This record gives sequence, C-alpha cells and structure tokens, in this order.
Amino acid sequence: MATPAHFWELILGTIIGLLPIINPFAAAPVFLAITEGDSEQRRRQQARMGCIYMVLILVGFLVGGSFIMSFFGISIPGIRVAGGLMVAGIGLSMLAPARTTLESPEEHAAARAKRDISFTPLAMPQLSGPGSIAVTVGFTSLASHWIDYVAIIIGILVVATISYVTLRLSTSIVKIIGVNGMGAVTKIMGFLLLCVGVQFVVNGVIAIATDPSLLHSIREVWSARTN
Repeated sequence: MATPAHFWELILGTIIGLLPIINPFAAAPVFLAITEGDSEQRRRQQARMGCIYMVLILVGFLVGGSFIMSFFGISIPGIRVAGGLMVAGIGLSMLAPARTTLESPEEHAAARAKRDISFTPLAMPQLSGPGSIAVTVGFTSLASHWIDYVAIIIGILVVATISYVTLRLSTSIVKIIGVNGMGAVTKIMGFLLLCVGVQFVVNGVIAIATDPSLLHSIREVWSARTN
C-alpha cells in the first residue's frame, strides 16, 4: 500500500516531469497563431477541448503502459533509459535556439485552415507529443498499486489545468512576457527537462546494474573462472 508521502511525491513528480515538456508558455504563441481570427469564446472552447484530449491521451497511455511494455517485451529499466534519453534530447533542443512546433509554412497554413484544432495540432502533438507520452509511460514503472495511478492522474489533471489557464490568458501572457521572455522561459523549462531525463537514465542504469538475475550471472561467471 502506498504511503501518503509517496502519493504526494508521485503527484509532484508527475507535474515536474510533464510541465516542462508540455511547456504551455511556449504553446501560447502557437495557439494564438492557429486560432487567429477566432472569437475569444471560440478560443476558450478550443483550449478547453485541447486540454481534455491531452488528459485522455496521457491517461490512456498511462493505463495501457503495462500492456504496451509486456506486448513488446520492454523491461521497466529499459523504458526508463529510453524515455530518459528522449526527454533529455528534447530538453537539449529547448536549450538551443527556439523553434516553433509548426515547422513549415504548409503545416502552419494547414493548422489555420482546420475548423477544429483542439485535437490536432493542439492536443497532439503540441500538448501531448512523443516526449510527454514517453514520460507518462515511464511513470508506470513507479506505480505498484492502483492508488499510485490515481496520484499520477491527479498530476496530469493539474498540468492540464495549468495549460488551460495559460492558453486562456495567452494573449496577455505573450504581450507581457514578450519574445525574449518566452525564450527565457523555454530555456528554463528545457534545463528542468534535461535534469528529469538524466535522472530517468540514471534510475534505469542503476536498476539494470542491480538486477538480481544479472548479479547472479556475474557471480556464476566469476566462480567458474576462479575455480
């Protein structure tokens, strides 16, 4: 049974792990661009549905994470290392000069032409892309009881709420923070994300190095050589 301390640690860890990679502050100018010409009511509706879709996507991968791992024969340490490498790579790219998610004029025009942008490109891949999905699946390795999954889902809901409020206030945020401020926030988020990714890799490597079956095999090989 999970302890109250572990419950709150999982909530906080989920928020710290997902918030930098989702980075709603960086999503704000993209959201304004792809909803240009829409009314404030329409923007609120798109932001709300985008965050709902984000929760459904991440919770779906959280619940199905164990099945995905067993189906493909992926170990818990393996997914920690793989997810950590992906997250660290995204963090490094955020520390580099900023790039928008909509990379080409064709993609930008297609996004603006869509009548409903709440699922794509807002929820997928802007808010719940490969990085946030990898982090969510990685959290399944920390859950040993159903209450742990509840804690992680609460963390996802908190991040979704922060993202929704940020998108709701995107016009004011972009005006107040400005281009340089947005770049600084992105770099801070990138550094936090890099730290999270490295810690995932460290935990995965330690789990592999201390695996009982691996240690037993090493002892057997050592005994065979010394005898």
